[in-house]
Amino acid sequence: NVDGHDPQKSGWLYQLYRPVKPAWAKQFEEQVGIKTPDVDDATRPAGEWNEIYLRIAANQCEVAVNGVSYYRFKLNDDDWAARVAKSKFANLPLFGKAGKGHICLQDHGNVVSFRSIKLRELPEDGSVPNPVDGRLALKSELAFPNLKWAGRDEEEESGRVRPLRPMVLTQADDGTNRVFVATQRGAIHVFENSFAATETKMFLNLTEKVHDWKKDNEEGLLGLAFHPKNKENGFFYVYYSSEQEPHVSIVSRFKASADDPNVADPQSETIVMKIPQPFANHNGGSIAFGPDGYLYIGLGDGGGRNDPLRSGQDLGSWMGSILRIDVDGKSDGANYAVPSDNPFVTRDGAKPEIFAYGFRNLWRIAFDRQTGHLWASDVGQDRWEEVNVVRAGGNYGWSGREAGFGFGNVPVKSDDPVVDPAWMYDHQVGKSITGGYVYRGKAVPSLQGKYLYADYVSGKVWALEYDPTGEKSTKNYAIVDGGLPILAFGEDAQGEVYYLIESATGKSIYRFVEE
Repeated sequence: NVDGHDPQKSGWLYQLYRPVKPAWAKQFEEQVGIKTPDVDDATRPAGEWNEIYLRIAANQCEVAVNGVSYYRFKLNDDDWAARVAKSKFANLPLFGKAGKGHICLQDHGNVVSFRSIKLRELPEDGSVPNPVDGRLALKSELAFPNLKWAGRDEEEESGRVRPLRPMVLTQADDGTNRVFVATQRGAIHVFENSFAATETKMFLNLTEKVHDWKKDNEEGLLGLAFHPKNKENGFFYVYYSSEQEPHVSIVSRFKASADDPNVADPQSETIVMKIPQPFANHNGGSIAFGPDGYLYIGLGDGGGRNDPLRSGQDLGSWMGSILRIDVDGKSDGANYAVPSDNPFVTRDGAKPEIFAYGFRNLWRIAFDRQTGHLWASDVGQDRWEEVNVVRAGGNYGWSGREAGFGFGNVPVKSDDPVVDPAWMYDHQVGKSITGGYVYRGKAVPSLQGKYLYADYVSGKVWALEYDPTGEKSTKNYAIVDGGLPILAFGEDAQGEVYYLIESATGKSIYRFVEE
C-alpha cells in the first residue's frame, strides 16, 4: 500500500470517504510553503500492528487508523447522500441505507490477523460519558469585578469590539501582593491583589513587538515569569511571537524600573533565546521557573498536522520539548547557560537544552509549589488530550503516540521508554486541553492538592487527584460540565488559582468558590 492509494488497504470506506487533509492544515502549510500529501496513509510497515478505531451510533460513524482520523459521517445528511450518489455502488438498493448489521473484519486477499478486539457499549447518540468520580460543589465568581484595564482600546478602527485575551496571571513572589496579567496582544498589567481593585497599571506594553493573534491566533505574548530573585534584581522574562521576524518566538528578559516597581523599563530588553517556528500553530509558549531556579520553556512540535517535520521525536530540534536553561549564566555566546545535569547534554546530536520531549502542543506547564512536580498538559490531534507529570529525560511519545496509544505510520523508535500520561480523555469529551495548577490555597478546601484543568472546546472543567508514590491518577472530579472556554489558569502568591477567559467587556478573571 503506497501513499494511501489502495482504499481497501488503508481503511477507506469503499471510496465514499478518503482521509483527506483538512482545510485548516492546508492553510497553515500554505503560509510557510510546506506541502504534505493530501491523502493520509496511517498504516504502519510490515511487522507492526495497526489499531483501527470505530465509533458507531445509530446514524453516524467515526473511523481512525493508528490515531489518525480518517473520516466521520452521518447517514442521510446532504454530504452522505451526495457521496452515495457518486459511488459505483449507487445502483444497489440498500447501499448507504442499511440500518442494523454486522461489523466484519477482513483483509482483502490476505489472512486476517488481530491481536485484540475491545468493545465498549455507548449511548445511542455515540457520545462518551464524562470520565468523573463525582462533582465538587463549587461555583464561579468574578475575582476582580470592578477592574478596568489601563490603556485598553475596546474598539478597533473597523468599529468592532476587540476582546481581551489574558494568557498569563502570575505574581512576583516579592511580598508586595501584586498580580500581573499578560494579554495575548502584548500588554502586561499590574494591580493590587484585592477584590476591591478598580484599575490596572500598564507594567509593560509590547504590542509593537508582538505579532497580533488576530492574524495567527496561536501566536502573541504567551508566557511571563518572574526571576526567583526579582526582588533584588527586578528581572522578569517573557515569551512572545515576533512581529519583526515572522515565525520566530523570542524569550527575553526585562527589568522593572528603578523609580517605580509597577512600571518596567521597555529599553531593558535582553534577548535570551530566538526559537524558529516552522508554522503559526503549536508554538507552546508557557514558561516557569522551577524550584531549582532554572527557567523551563514549554514548546509545541512546530505546527501543521501529523507532525510533518517529525519534530516530536527529534532530539536535534527544540520543537516538541520542554527546555531547561540557566538564565543567570552565559555560554557559547548565548545569554543563558545549559545546566550540567540536563538529561541530554552528553547525547550526540541532541539539543542540550532539552529537559523532556515528545509533546505536540503544551498548553500549559506549571510547578506544584509544594512538591515541585512539573505538570504539563498537551493538546492532542484527533483522539486524545493528556495531562503529564514530567520527569527529566522523559519521552512522552508524540508523534509516534498520542497519549497512551500509537499514532501515525512511524512508531516510536527512541531508546528512551515512553512515559504514559498521568491522565487522558477522549475527544468526545473535549478537544483542546488547558492545563492549570495544583491548588495549594486556603479559600477552597475541597480543591486542596488537586490539579485544575479544563477543555477550551467543550468548556468542561475538572480537578484531578494524583498519587505521586504510585505515579497514577486516583480520582477525577467535575467542576463545570460545559460552556466555559478557559484560555489559561493563574496562581497568586497565596496559592489561590484563577481562570482566564476571553471577554469583550474585560471581565476576564474568575475563580471558584464553595457553593
